[in-house]
Amino acid sequence: MGPRLFGGQAVAQALLAAGEEEDTGRLPHSLHAYFLKAGSSEDPVEYRVTSLSAGRSFATRRVEAFQDNTLIFSMIASFQLEEMGFAHQVAPAFELDIDAARSALDTWRENNPKANSAPIIERLQKRPIELVPLDPGAIFGSKIKAEHNGVWMRMREPAHASPIEQRGLLAYASDMMLLRNALLPHGVWPGSSTVQAASLDHAIWFHENPDFDRWHLFVTDSPWAGHARGLNRGHFYDIDGRMVASVTQESLMRPQGEVRERMLAAEGERETPQD
Repeated sequence: MGPRLFGGQAVAQALLAAGEEEDTGRLPHSLHAYFLKAGSSEDPVEYRVTSLSAGRSFATRRVEAFQDNTLIFSMIASFQLEEMGFAHQVAPAFELDIDAARSALDTWRENNPKANSAPIIERLQKRPIELVPLDPGAIFGSKIKAEHNGVWMRMREPAHASPIEQRGLLAYASDMMLLRNALLPHGVWPGSSTVQAASLDHAIWFHENPDFDRWHLFVTDSPWAGHARGLNRGHFYDIDGRMVASVTQESLMRPQGEVRERMLAAEGERETPQD
């Protein structure tokens, strides 16, 4: 799993910790989180929950995560009793065809025999979420691609989880394959020597009750990058086409090594007056 605490794990565990304070049936409808310091995957995390407000419909709670008394993560989550109201949603940008995605992944693996031994694929296989990307080359490769993608996700083993736990599972999955979108147009990938990449913050809005035992399509894109940061966003659709959640995240994507040197040289040339 790597030496660092996975951001999605921190978000999911913090959300479940906040849910432990709930006894009226309210469920989380949004959360906003900041990754303050890199956590260790080897050490326990203490989650401290503070109730900020509680009314008849809504409740707001702050969750702070500590390792060795050091604050590494902070989140505010809002809970709401389910209500009826006006409804609309945008349609998914891709066909909801998991069989076609599976076939495309099998074909890509056949044409890329070394793919299954790639570190990222091996690392993802150890996580509890099964992934089927619409464009495996964009997810696992290093070629320049458009700044949007889609990935099917579900639990490897059925969890039969409660509604709050299902939101936690989606929160965990929402930090997978998201940061990569802002890097796609630049032909770099997380973990390479050409970029220092990390999640800076994370926000989720839950629209419907997910069932992560079933397939969900995570449609993602990156509308902007600059100043060593990138903006990533996505929507989760269930197999029936319901939009169940939306996600945004800003990431660090600081150039390193030769790439950074080339950028600095190019910047210097632009600033040098021409005769």
